[in-house]
Amino acid sequence: MTSELWVTGGVILFLIMLSFLFSGSETGMTAASRARLHSLAAGGDRRAAMVEKLIERKDRLVGALLIGNNLVNILASALATSLLLTLFGEAGVVYATLAMTVILVIFSEILPKSLALFRPEQFALIVSPFARAVVFVFGPVSSVANWIVRGILSLFGINLGRDAPMVSAHEELRGTVEVLHREGAFIKQERDRVGGLLDLAELEVSDVMIHRTAMRLVNADDPAEQVVREILQSPYTRMPVYRNSTDNIVGVVHSKDLLRALHDVDNEPRRIDITKVASKPWFVPDTTTLHDQLNAFLRKKAHVAIVVDEYGEVEGLVTLEDIIEEIVGEIADEHDVDMQGVKQEADGSIVVDGSVPIRDLNRALDWNLPDEEATTIAGLVIHEAQTIPEEKQAFTFHGKRFVVMKRDRNRIMRLRIRDAGQ
Repeated sequence: MTSELWVTGGVILFLIMLSFLFSGSETGMTAASRARLHSLAAGGDRRAAMVEKLIERKDRLVGALLIGNNLVNILASALATSLLLTLFGEAGVVYATLAMTVILVIFSEILPKSLALFRPEQFALIVSPFARAVVFVFGPVSSVANWIVRGILSLFGINLGRDAPMVSAHEELRGTVEVLHREGAFIKQERDRVGGLLDLAELEVSDVMIHRTAMRLVNADDPAEQVVREILQSPYTRMPVYRNSTDNIVGVVHSKDLLRALHDVDNEPRRIDITKVASKPWFVPDTTTLHDQLNAFLRKKAHVAIVVDEYGEVEGLVTLEDIIEEIVGEIADEHDVDMQGVKQEADGSIVVDGSVPIRDLNRALDWNLPDEEATTIAGLVIHEAQTIPEEKQAFTFHGKRFVVMKRDRNRIMRLRIRDAGQ
């Protein structure tokens, strides 16, 4: 009789060890970084390749581990109840319930999952042969169970696709970068660069273009000397050329092409025909995403495009530099004009030109003002106020207090912004 008790105790201990592996494998496999596993597999790690293959069917893997875990936990509890009934009679049921609850919670849940979360990739690699064996044994049962679950959920209008991701790859990357920034592994500039790269597919050229009211153009009908002087005095390398109306863009002139042309006519500007020096303009719709426009710039080996609306009217100008700045931040060179768009006041408030883009303000001050409905800070105020504010009129929204400092006709020229609590 004593030997039977020892055998039963040994079986219970073995089942608890199996439960440890089941719980740890579930946590380690689901928490492991797929990017790191892919890197290890590419380096020739066979176990990493095995884990990659297993998590391709995550629903099947988790289902198999849960089935195995519940099976050994129930069996261990039943054997413990039988053992303690033999030793203590009817009171053994209570003793078995208390003992197995404590043992399973500590040694089969908290301990293995804590270890797995501490080193998820390493834990997953260690238990990968065990997990593969579990999937081989319980995989078919897991598939049937998942099919039943999907059928039940479908009755409530929930269509659960196999391994359907809850977030997109971009959202997952963005969340990972944000977490790394909070933990100190990423500085703000690195977070902004990765975020800017991920935003390219969501932003349109109209969000970053130089608006037509701020464009620097030259008139092909002006005297040649005046046109040449304007181009050479401009801080920009490329300038659009129009004729009769600014909506009639006839070309884009590059300052280097102009210098070559001047050299060919012995530096006599009056002999320059600017329309012959200018290259053919490239027009793009204002709804083009920055991702597509960047690829188009690289494909055409171009740097400037004229942005037009659905009616073909000129809205502005977008450059390759504008898109790159969305990733790396403001790029300044020795010829850039210093635009005083944002100024920190002594009282802690921020004085901002109405034309400053919301995204630039968010990036510079680490704010989180919405930019879905408006591109500029003035546009945001008008959108939220649902009217064109008067000077000195104040509004509070999104945790900030906005005061209109200057207005010119229907345009908000300058705003003062402070935290709403100040």
